[in-house]
Amino acid sequence: MARPRKQTYTLDMYLKKINDGDIDNNADVQRRMVWSKEQINELVVTVLTDEYIPPIILGEENNSQLHITDGGCRSAALNSFWNGTHKITSAIENSIIPYKKKVKREDGSIDWEDATFDIKNKTFERLPEELKKKFNEYQIETIIHENCDSYKISKYIKRYNNHTSMNADQKAFTYIDRFAGYIRKILDSRFFLDYSVYSENDKTKGVVERIIVETMMCMNHFDNWNKQPKAACKYLNRNATEEEFDGLANNLHRLENVITDDIKDIFNKKDSFIFLTLFDKFTKLGVEDILFADFLRDFKFNLRKTRTNSSGFLFDEIKQNNSTKDKSVIADKLNMLESLMLEFLHIDNINSKHDSVEEFIVENLDVDIETIKEDMSLYNESLDTLLEDTVRVDSKLRNKENRPSLLAMMVYSYKEDKDLDEWMSEYAKKNNTYFADQKKNLLYMKQDFEQYCRSHKRSA
Repeated sequence: MARPRKQTYTLDMYLKKINDGDIDNNADVQRRMVWSKEQINELVVTVLTDEYIPPIILGEENNSQLHITDGGCRSAALNSFWNGTHKITSAIENSIIPYKKKVKREDGSIDWEDATFDIKNKTFERLPEELKKKFNEYQIETIIHENCDSYKISKYIKRYNNHTSMNADQKAFTYIDRFAGYIRKILDSRFFLDYSVYSENDKTKGVVERIIVETMMCMNHFDNWNKQPKAACKYLNRNATEEEFDGLANNLHRLENVITDDIKDIFNKKDSFIFLTLFDKFTKLGVEDILFADFLRDFKFNLRKTRTNSSGFLFDEIKQNNSTKDKSVIADKLNMLESLMLEFLHIDNINSKHDSVEEFIVENLDVDIETIKEDMSLYNESLDTLLEDTVRVDSKLRNKENRPSLLAMMVYSYKEDKDLDEWMSEYAKKNNTYFADQKKNLLYMKQDFEQYCRSHKRSA
């Protein structure tokens, strides 16, 4: 059998042959057009920037009729733009196309100038003439199998389409190119190999990459949480730092030293990012890592099946609209886990050690008590105004038991010269339970505020 021959067409010639019927894109076993508008956008950009498109595979009957056996969707996508039925959508990335603009001088000479054109919301007819010409003259390669009949055409369609397309997780990963190397390195850590329960399918389908992305968002950028993998990857690509990825890698290394076989199933594809975020909070308490493993063990065998007095829910009952990835659901789960963890660790309530709110503030913020006493009326007045402006009347944050830690946060804001308003509003929305131990309450509010400030500083 002769080897298939190669044939190169200009794109307008190739598309004209399709529209004239010389090349058929409707073989009986060929799948229908399944590309999204986003995919068509990207293919058009590929042509206009003169980048590579894989060859189209054709089958040729003895009467010279050609049939597309691989590349039908590419062909239909290009045709839809060329004939004006597809308009580039506003969601396209890299919409600014550079080109050489033809300029006629007064003396009749022609010059070429650097120019750009934004193709958002544009059809083919609205392109500059130079870009229309560039599109039409793009070289499209084809490979032609000769002497075909309907059986051979079906065989070739089956052969060339016997592949698995990228799923949502795998495609999302292409939007975090800045940190893809860091993520690949983290994937090779012993934690993901030996101290978790991801299946081989999870590891090949992009699930573990998604878990790392979710963990990074939850640990460092929760204010901007987005449960869609693509949106999360794009956000991290713009806003994450190498130090944040190093922090996750260090946490995983610490967990490798304490996680045992009886509790490693907690780190599954559903809940891993929540427990990895919880461990990041745990690391700030300054206690031995083995205690975190002890807590996970107690949680798995006891606390997970126990209703807490504060919420009345089991951990696995916390849901909203049947989605475990909603921001409010994650916040509620983390709040429950933090409360259970601190109770398990028996961090003593230190409120009884202080005869006054002033002493509590001095002890926890390292400020002068005389200065605090002098300005206490200012702090109280400022706090009342803040709560009135930013926190719902029925919020538990307004409970009088929380007053000491709230006043301490107000003192801290004056000391650091940072406003609490926007943070307080967000904090009250995502936290429905608070610690009776005001030191714990202050610790977590202060950590959350500092993370909020870091996140907004980077995005400013």
